[in-house]
Amino acid sequence: MSKANPTLRMTTAQAIVKYLQAQHSERDGKARRLIPGVFGIFGHGNVAGLGQALYEYGGELPYYHVWNEQAMVHTAIGFAKANRRLATLACTSSIGPGATNMITGAATATVNRLPVLLLPGDYYAGRHQGIVLQQLEHPISADVSVNDCFRPVSRFFDRITRPEQLLTALPEAMRVLTDPAETGAVTLALPQDVQSHAYDYPAHFFDRHSWRIERRPPDPQRIQEAVALLRQAERPFLIAGGGVHYSDAGEELQAFAEAFGIPVGETSAGKGAVRNDSAFLLGGLGVTGNPSAGKIARQADLVLCVGTRLTDFTTGSQSLFQHPAVKFIGVNIQGRDAHKQGALPLLADAREALRALTAAARQAGLKPNAAYAKEVAAAKAEWGRRLQEEVYRQAPGEALSQGHLFGILNEEARPGDTVVVAAGTPPGDALELWDATRGSTCHIEFGFSCMGYELPASLGVRMAQPHGEVYALVGDGTYLMNPTELATASQENWKITVIISENHGYQSIRRLQMGRAGHSFGNEFRLRNAKTNRLEGEFLPVDFAKNAESMGARVWRVSGAEALRRALREARSETRSCVLVVETEKYRFPPASEVWWDVEPAEATQDPKTQELRRQYEKDRAESQRFYY
Repeated sequence: MSKANPTLRMTTAQAIVKYLQAQHSERDGKARRLIPGVFGIFGHGNVAGLGQALYEYGGELPYYHVWNEQAMVHTAIGFAKANRRLATLACTSSIGPGATNMITGAATATVNRLPVLLLPGDYYAGRHQGIVLQQLEHPISADVSVNDCFRPVSRFFDRITRPEQLLTALPEAMRVLTDPAETGAVTLALPQDVQSHAYDYPAHFFDRHSWRIERRPPDPQRIQEAVALLRQAERPFLIAGGGVHYSDAGEELQAFAEAFGIPVGETSAGKGAVRNDSAFLLGGLGVTGNPSAGKIARQADLVLCVGTRLTDFTTGSQSLFQHPAVKFIGVNIQGRDAHKQGALPLLADAREALRALTAAARQAGLKPNAAYAKEVAAAKAEWGRRLQEEVYRQAPGEALSQGHLFGILNEEARPGDTVVVAAGTPPGDALELWDATRGSTCHIEFGFSCMGYELPASLGVRMAQPHGEVYALVGDGTYLMNPTELATASQENWKITVIISENHGYQSIRRLQMGRAGHSFGNEFRLRNAKTNRLEGEFLPVDFAKNAESMGARVWRVSGAEALRRALREARSETRSCVLVVETEKYRFPPASEVWWDVEPAEATQDPKTQELRRQYEKDRAESQRFYY
């Protein structure tokens, strides 16, 4: 080592740990640690490498123990989302099943455009050992391991086969994590021998570094073209996607909508983008949105899509926007998303684009359409009436409906609280029913609709949000899939409140099944019927309360609206994690969105019910589905 070019001799794993502690993100002049912690489960593929490095060098990189590798990635995603993509966590696993358990989490992160850093162990690069435990023997590619499964679900993948490769791999990994247009899962596969190999790293490699997240300004010509489209439009409509949150553009979106009288519909990722009560906020849009938002969107002649990927749940499988001359404007930092639907692309940060659009539209003299505003207000009022009359009442002789459960939770939530939902009926109910104007946050993962996400993600939210309540609202099927991180919550004293909607099955898919096949099959938690040899006997008894108690939670068994209110209030004053097991009505749902979704019934069948459903499907598809390019 020379004085002019000092070096530090470290192992690959030690260099990773030391480097991560020096990385920061910066936006709008505010800096923070990019990766302030590591989750992991140790095995022979990482314990002597990253495990040793964290023990010796990880003083400012806390290690957190978990019980499931997929869950720890979900925790990192929840943390990243709560931090508006400005910070995330690293996750390390051993080789083999420990690594492949993280793949579902990687897909969830990448589909939702949320940054996570994955550090799976890998086979020996040296090969002196022969075939090692848990190594895949590929018949034609000797360098393939199970970690190659990460490639299609990662935004950046590299296998570190020499220690010095970190000098290029780590900066590229940080760049992708902090690039709003490219972010997602980043995977660095680490052969278990290479983790322990040493190299003389340049000392400056470990200096503090800030990755500036820049706000891309819109092209002025595109702004003028967008204003020209707005001038021509009689029925414009705004779609608020997740990009509004990540850009902190909610105030700008609301100001733009109110200045020019444009109604706003929210995607799952964009839920709560408009935080204050506004006459132009119609709420959830699409297949699981509310019918009033769908009604107004259906006849829109100009749709401004802000920070959204425009998935089929938002577009109704390309059936929602039925105005014969409808046009689109795509505001997005990602070129592919900005061009969807043949839109006029505004490649820009959402906040900067909305500010520029507002200024240019005002200069052009654009004004709200009073008649249109009156129609929007009537649609919004109609939805409010239906909520009170059809959803937030308990039907005689029935258990509490899940929609009514959401209404009560909404009433009890306070500013600063967060509710996390993901798969099944809760995401649709949250999109349709959650009222973010009360100051709470609704965190909906519906890009990948990943069962088992909610509870571990709520831990990530809690890490980012030390104050206020954090609720994980799950169905009983989701809870059975992944309850183990309640133990992590107890271990770290992270207080979360899990609300289990016990409706005895995958009722979301059963509902779809009844509408597309005509028969219930395999979606309810029932005992096997000895006569039919099918799972259609009595409902399976599961004691969720005892399970949750065994992992340190305080538990309530809840039946009815008043019992739920009392339990929520008692849980708020509790310091440890809480679980509310709420008996909910199996077959009562909030009003349908009246937005079509393309799920095909069987084309060839001898079943009369399925035949009729197929005929209706073909009619609906012919009348509704269209292409906009």
